[in-house]
Amino acid sequence: MTTSTGKLRLPLAGLLLLILCLPASAQEPPRLELPVDCPIGTSCVVQNYVDTDPGPGAKDFRCGNLVYDGHGGTDFRTQSMADMRAGVAVVAAAPGIVKALRDGMADVSIRVTGASSVKGREAGNGVVVDHGGGWVTQYSHLRRGSVVVTKGQRVEAGDKLGLIGLSGKTEFPHVHFSVRHNGKTLDPFTGLEKEAGCGEFRRSLWSATAQEILAYQPGGLIDASFAGQVVKLDELMDGRHRNESLAVTSQALVFWGYAFGLRGGDQETIRIFAPDGKVFAEVERPIPKDKAQWMGSIGRKLRGEAWPAGTYRGLYRVERDGENGRQTIVEVERTVELR
Repeated sequence: MTTSTGKLRLPLAGLLLLILCLPASAQEPPRLELPVDCPIGTSCVVQNYVDTDPGPGAKDFRCGNLVYDGHGGTDFRTQSMADMRAGVAVVAAAPGIVKALRDGMADVSIRVTGASSVKGREAGNGVVVDHGGGWVTQYSHLRRGSVVVTKGQRVEAGDKLGLIGLSGKTEFPHVHFSVRHNGKTLDPFTGLEKEAGCGEFRRSLWSATAQEILAYQPGGLIDASFAGQVVKLDELMDGRHRNESLAVTSQALVFWGYAFGLRGGDQETIRIFAPDGKVFAEVERPIPKDKAQWMGSIGRKLRGEAWPAGTYRGLYRVERDGENGRQTIVEVERTVELR
């Protein structure tokens, strides 16, 4: 029967039945919490986002370069392999049922073994959680032997699934977090399908708390410290050369910065200040081209018997020119005691 306004009246029972029978696509998506148990911006950083570019190029949802062509998830990385070995928990972003999992793959960079070594198993060790209504989340590249859930197990948001690792097709320790609805990959920052175009938004899938923590940064710092010798990138990735004190007889005094998401033309500044406040060593130079990861360093080799004892201070800064003037992308200071 209809009213004078022409609207259909349904009994309460019929209305409830209609709601229950709504197609999965009409159901609300899960509200996502952080999938890692570590401080974002210090111990962990977001290095890559979903590729929103439908063409051969790559753009993150803010039209930045924190992405590579075809990337279908959000990469939460640790500072180094040492942090990975210490253990960083990967947790469920929302309640659900464990749908699938894999464990047992080695933690090794494909720069060592080659991409063909993980063909068909590119995601490495991982867990897939079904949230109902066609919504699933996947947690990839977990550490071998770290998966602590079983297929069919119910998990709540924040429950531990495993640890960040280096399994599968990857070159650095991280968890690749992806969201799918009815088989289609979505960007959790926009609620839109992958390759929907940058600068387009529907609705973030993150909770209000997670959105605040995950405020977009166009690039950033992974780590910075002093070393008593010349440093190499693979050594920093392994977690070496983090020093709060050094011997006055160290063969060199080096300050290094390890950053991500830099662009060609960014201006890098590195300085070391001696205990008396004077500049001990410095360099200012442009970044030569876009760099997903970048190490910059400055220092001097020991020429006499010993360095003057005391507290040395290091500054690492990266600035970028944009429409609104020069923006500081990275700025950090560290100290070291020479004794």
